[in-house]
Formats: sequence, structure tokens, C-alpha cells
Amino acid sequence: MNAAFTLRPLTADDFETVALLGAAIWRKHFISMITREQIDYMVSSRYTPEKLSRYLDAPDRWFRLLRVEGRPVGYCSYALSGQDGEMKLEQLYLLEEMRGRGLGGRMMDEAEAAARAMGCATLRLTVNRHNAEAIAVYEKRGFRMRGEVTADIGNGFVMDDYVMAKNV
Repeated sequence: MNAAFTLRPLTADDFETVALLGAAIWRKHFISMITREQIDYMVSSRYTPEKLSRYLDAPDRWFRLLRVEGRPVGYCSYALSGQDGEMKLEQLYLLEEMRGRGLGGRMMDEAEAAARAMGCATLRLTVNRHNAEAIAVYEKRGFRMRGEVTADIGNGFVMDDYVMAKNV
């Protein structure tokens, strides 16, 4: 990756950017895995100022916006999971045209470093069972299957995920 990139903490000024970026990524990437109605529901409920503001100056959760040459192209978030010694990688999303350039790895490096800095030995995540591309990337990074979870997210929708974890 030769282009200049930044990975910096979320600010309130970034809320609209993140909402637009999230919608673009979700609508393109997840359409083969879940319905458009579920995507619309999740996008409209995830990227509200109320939800994003939880990351501002929080002692237990972090959100980073990735820009390449000033253009927002992805983001990641991670939080203490509530389990001793464990951090959860909550989100790691990147525009399709930016994949394969090491940027996802940079965001994952950030989350792993944050986990170690907080004294966590484990980084955990959930991933859609049908997201073979992401599962392969996580496995290459050392994540292993830990289980499965089906979570009711409201409005008749569920998230049907694998739980993966790695030692950091």
C-alpha cells in the first residue's frame, strides 16, 4: 500500500461520513447473504448519531475511520467484551475496490495492538456464516472457530454468525 492512509479516532463530525460509507459497503457486500430489507434495517439502526456517539471519549470502546489520500474508505471498531482478558472486534469494513491492498490488515493490526495495550489475551469477533471471503481472511490472520450464535436483532431479523477468536 503506497498511498497515504490515516486511521484515526471517530469524531462527531464523522457521523454522516460513517453512515454513508456503512450504507455503501453493506448494500454492496451483504446483498448475497441477507435481504435488502435486513440490510436497510441494520444500516438505519447502526449508524445513528446516538449509536456512534457511544464511541466518543469512551473508556471501553473505540472506533477508527480509515482514509486513503483523504478519502474515507473503511472503518473498524472494537470494545472490551466484558469477559476478562478479551476484546471484541465489533466491525471491520472496507470498500470493495480498496480490498487486497493491506488496509484491512492495518485495521486488524490496530485492534490487536489495542487489545494487547488493554491487557487482553484474546480478540474475538462474529462473522456472518455466509461471508466466506471474510472468514478466509480471519483464518489467515490466526482466528479460529469458537462457536455459532444466532441473535435476534428485532423487526423479525436475525444475525446468523460464527464466533471466531485468536490469541493476541
